[in-house]
Amino acid sequence: MDRLQAMRVFTTVVETGSFSRAAEKLHLSATATSRHVADLEKHLGAQLLQRSTRRIHLTEIGANYYDRCRLILADVEEAETQAATSESQPKGILRISLPHSFGLRYVAPLIPEFSKRYPELQLELSFSDRRVDLVEEGIDMAIRITGDLKTSLVARKLAPVRLSCCAAPVYLETHGTPGIPEDLVQHDCITYSYAASANTWTFLRDGKPVEIQVKGRLRSNSGDLGRLAARDGLGITTLPDFIICDDLRSGALRALLPDYPIPSINVYAVYLPGARRSARIRAMVDYLWDALGRGNPPWQA
Repeated sequence: MDRLQAMRVFTTVVETGSFSRAAEKLHLSATATSRHVADLEKHLGAQLLQRSTRRIHLTEIGANYYDRCRLILADVEEAETQAATSESQPKGILRISLPHSFGLRYVAPLIPEFSKRYPELQLELSFSDRRVDLVEEGIDMAIRITGDLKTSLVARKLAPVRLSCCAAPVYLETHGTPGIPEDLVQHDCITYSYAASANTWTFLRDGKPVEIQVKGRLRSNSGDLGRLAARDGLGITTLPDFIICDDLRSGALRALLPDYPIPSINVYAVYLPGARRSARIRAMVDYLWDALGRGNPPWQA
C-alpha cells in the first residue's frame, strides 16, 4: 500500500464529502478510491469513516487521523515544491503515451536530439491510439488529438490538424465523385474505430454541422491502414492531414467536398495538475512546441 497516496485519498474523501467526488478530483476510479480507504483502515486496524447511503461521517479516530494527515501532506507538498523549483536539469524517468501514427511520424524522429539535450532523463514511450488513464497506468504525460478536449488534466495545445475526406482517383473513376455530404451514403467508406462515432461523419454546411451516417466494408483502429486502403481504391475515408499530406500533394489521394469542411482538431499535451512544476514535463512540452513549428506544423507547409 502506498501510504501517502492512501492519506491523500482519505483526506480528499473527507473534504469533498463523497467517494465519487474524490475519485473525480484525484483522477481515480471509484473502485480505486474506495480500495485506498479500505486498505488504510485495515492497516490502522480502525474504522475512519462511517458510511451511509447519503453521506459519510468521520469516526472519532478518523477525525484525529484526518488532522494529522493534513499536516503530513502539507509538509510533503512543501518539500516537493522546494525540490521542484530547485531542479534545473531534468532527471529521472518520463513516461509518455503517444498516438500511434502521429507518434511514429512526428515525435519519434525528435527523440534522439531531445535525449542529447537532456542526458540525465530516461524516456519510456508507449504508442497506442486508445485513451489511457494517466493515473491508473502510471503515465506522466500524453499526446491527444481531438476537437473536443473534455478533461480535468492540464492541457497545452501544440498544433492544429485539418481533416480531409478523400479517395484515390481510381475509386472515383469507378464509383463517381460525391458532390455533397449526403452522397456518401451511396459509397464504400473506410472508417476509424477509435473515433467518437466511427460511422458518423460530420461536415460543416454554412458553418453548421451536418452529420452523415456512412457504411463500408473496412473498419480499423489504424489511420495508416485507412490511408493505404484508400490509396488502393477500396473506398472513401476521412483522415488527418499529418497522415495524408504527402498523398494529397502527389495526387495519390484527392480531397473531396471542398465546400463542406470537416471541423478541425488539435494536438494537445496533457498531464496531471500536480505535474505542472515538473522540469521533465516542461522540457518535453516546450521541446515539442518548438519542434512542431510553434503553431505552424510541418504537415501544413
